[in-house]
Amino acid sequence: MSQPSLVTENLTIRFGGHVAVNAVSCAFNPGELTVIVGPNGAGKTTYFNLISGQLTASEGRVLKGGEDITRLAPSARSHRGIGRAFQLTNLFPALTVLENIRLAVQARSGHGWRFFSPASRLGALKQEADQFLQATKLSDKAHMAAAELPHGDQRKLEVALLMAMEPDIYMFDEPTAGMSLDHTPDVLNLIATLKEDKTKTILLVEHKMSVVRALADRIIVLHNGELLADGPPDEVMQSQIVRDVYLGSSGEDAA
Repeated sequence: MSQPSLVTENLTIRFGGHVAVNAVSCAFNPGELTVIVGPNGAGKTTYFNLISGQLTASEGRVLKGGEDITRLAPSARSHRGIGRAFQLTNLFPALTVLENIRLAVQARSGHGWRFFSPASRLGALKQEADQFLQATKLSDKAHMAAAELPHGDQRKLEVALLMAMEPDIYMFDEPTAGMSLDHTPDVLNLIATLKEDKTKTILLVEHKMSVVRALADRIIVLHNGELLADGPPDEVMQSQIVRDVYLGSSGEDAA
């Protein structure tokens, strides 16, 4: 079996006397989409923040490809292949859709954030950016400012930015939150397409069971910051303690 792409070992964070994430150990593998579920306050987003570097662990470690990245800043983790999308879109609102994606391609290629580059280089960057526009069905909105996009298209643009960075590990925090029923399938289809690349690892925080059923290879359940369950979707969702206490007796749309 191949080496896990990402491992958390006894990952813990305390805020004063409150333990928000308590000794969570998990290994995540290439080609696997893991959905993290649990009630509000369970520690899902805090756990994500520990992995991506927005928070620093009180105890434990985060390993990426065997390398200890526990003390690295979010930017350094990004350069090592961890891509994170947030519940709130994280875009350059005044720039066009194309410019947002071009800057992501430019950053990933190591040329920094310079606008004043040779025309040939800009042409190559635009050509590459166009591929991500097409993949996310945003080509017809390429010259709109990101701030002018409907919420659903902003979420698609955020996925496009992640794709342009070409991470090994994709992290999505409730990617369909606040989206209309019309736009939700577009984002889910994008994630499903990413899942086809078996070199990638995908982590997804989600509370909609319809999304979980559609995408998950594996579910982990957090409660009070602790790992309650970890396994195949059918096995976890049929667990009585998970259904009764954390997902609700119906198992539908609990946070």
